[in-house]
Amino acid sequence: MISVESDVLRLLADPLRAQIVSLLAREALCTCHLIEMTGAKQTNISNHLRALRKAGVVDTEPCGRFTYYRLRPDVLDELAARMTELADAARAVRADARKRPCT
Repeated sequence: MISVESDVLRLLADPLRAQIVSLLAREALCTCHLIEMTGAKQTNISNHLRALRKAGVVDTEPCGRFTYYRLRPDVLDELAARMTELADAARAVRADARKRPCT
């Protein structure tokens, strides 16, 4: 079973998706804005937005004949909390702690 964190991390690992998320963190944008700002083709942007929408990372807002995309900060908050938990667990393991023996 793949965790939600893994799905979101995999999505954000793509450079263009990461750029889209970064742009959407600042303001709601439509596809035409993202094409202009990234230089990517419309089909490429649309495919990435579909993947982000399916994963729940972005919400859509119809506005006339355009659709605006808005980043869902709660998804990133959950991911950040999980990463913080992992970092805290790693800090709790002392360097001189007893190690599990190899068999």
